[in-house]
Amino acid sequence: MSDQDQQQPAPSADPFAIAELEPQDSPETGAAEELIEAFVAEVLIEELIEEALVEEALIEDVLAEGEVEDEVDPIAEFREQMRLAPGDWYVIHSYAGFENKVKMNLESRINSLSMEDYIFQVEVPMEEVTEIKSGVRKQVRRNKFPGYVLVRLDLTDESWGAVRHTPGVTGFVGHGHQPSPLSVDEVTAILAPVPEKKAGAPGSPNAGGLAAAEAIYVDFLVGDSVTVVDGPFATLHATISEINIEGQKVTGLVEIFGRETPVELAFSQIDKN
Repeated sequence: MSDQDQQQPAPSADPFAIAELEPQDSPETGAAEELIEAFVAEVLIEELIEEALVEEALIEDVLAEGEVEDEVDPIAEFREQMRLAPGDWYVIHSYAGFENKVKMNLESRINSLSMEDYIFQVEVPMEEVTEIKSGVRKQVRRNKFPGYVLVRLDLTDESWGAVRHTPGVTGFVGHGHQPSPLSVDEVTAILAPVPEKKAGAPGSPNAGGLAAAEAIYVDFLVGDSVTVVDGPFATLHATISEINIEGQKVTGLVEIFGRETPVELAFSQIDKN
């Protein structure tokens, strides 16, 4: 073996021995690690924020469901009241236009005949409508079922006789002495209070308006002859061929140059002949 060979160090048995002699951290390595740690921290923060937002949304949904459950449905509440109320509802005939008078007469007879334990309630169904006459709109309250009155009672010979012989009553709806009572659903449909109208949501067709369309009553029908009182066709006669209640318009056939021409007219532009 030569002197040169003897001077060379023998290979180390430990493969990591040389690495241990090298510096552990360089400035570049430290900066890179700091960037990685900052990125990881930022990702974790974003995940925590997202989780918090999800939890907040879930809480809001739960609270919203609770608010909906807490809201009282007036129709359902009325139906339950009718289901638990004593007696059944019956319909009686009366002279048209005298329904309220019959109601007063019957309530008076209930007291005078001491029938409070058998006849409990008398109602004349009413409704609010918008009536248009001669182009003028007005809110009116009218009888929903002309010629009929509703009575809640326990049906016995005495209660039947007290109702049947009330002035203005012409009979029960049904078969003789065994009239048919109304179902709870029928009573609810006839007598339940109308839910309060609310403004539509922004962007909805009813935004800024009413949630439900109001009932409108007009004093003309398809085929009626009317006079146009406003607009370019004023003073002309027209025959109604179509009525658009929601749009508050009609299509009228107006004679122009010897031919019937369909024109669109607002309710306020026509007057029934």
